[in-house]
Amino acid sequence: MPVGLALVRWVSRLRSTRTEIQVSDIGATLRAAAARLAAISDTPRLDAELLMAHALGVERDRLLLDPSRFDRPDGFEALVARRLAHEPVAYIVGHRDFWTIRLAVGPGVLIPRPDSETLIEAAIAHFGAGAPRTILDLGTGPGTLLLAALAEWPGASGLGVDASEAALGYARANAAALTMEGRAAFRRGDWAHGVDGPFDLVLCNPPYIAEDEALMPDIAAHEPAAALFAGSDGLADYRRIIPALPRLLAPGGAAVLEIGASQHMLAAPLARAAGFAVDCRCDLGGRDRALVLTL
Repeated sequence: MPVGLALVRWVSRLRSTRTEIQVSDIGATLRAAAARLAAISDTPRLDAELLMAHALGVERDRLLLDPSRFDRPDGFEALVARRLAHEPVAYIVGHRDFWTIRLAVGPGVLIPRPDSETLIEAAIAHFGAGAPRTILDLGTGPGTLLLAALAEWPGASGLGVDASEAALGYARANAAALTMEGRAAFRRGDWAHGVDGPFDLVLCNPPYIAEDEALMPDIAAHEPAAALFAGSDGLADYRRIIPALPRLLAPGGAAVLEIGASQHMLAAPLARAAGFAVDCRCDLGGRDRALVLTL
């Protein structure tokens, strides 16, 4: 066999062996981490992949598409240890994807949940081919619903209100990162107190967990209690928010409020008493998730 051809085949085998080692190394590391994380997480493999991608400084899809490109990062084990101590993945990696945007999050801020995307879907269904021009997000957190809505409707502008300065700091930074700072204003406030309308769309994900309800450790020990709990029955903030909505809503507009899966029959009468027609939309799991209020 010619020397040149032999050399080519040797290099090819060497590359193939290196690829197999890398794939095996990354794959084995992910499997081992997922097995450990199964004790504290409902999504252990996903958690492991997100932490690995973060340690590598790449997006998860790049990691899954071609793991052979990467060597096992030194910092991965420390990230897994933080997750095993019940720290939320979103806090560890510093962000959470929501709807079509990425939001920076951290301690002191409620982590956006996929279930809350139901509110954006409900708003899209309400406006159809039209679009809201003005949007209010009560309890905006890191800007979750307002910025997702502004991404959906580029011609709209809006206001986000929150009682937490920490949350508002994240919201303003997220608006800047998404180049929406010219369309999104944020202010500290107590729900709708002092807010002047009207708005075409009002979005709100208030606290709705009863104060004696037990939560998973990663939520109870890390996320802000003020964004989670709402009195003995979980309805305390609805009782304050809903009566203020009629004066804030523009003709033809809608207010969309997130609810707990068992709260439809409890929260809807509060809205009807304020003069609203009420519709309820379910999340992808088939659970009641959003009340759509119209006048």
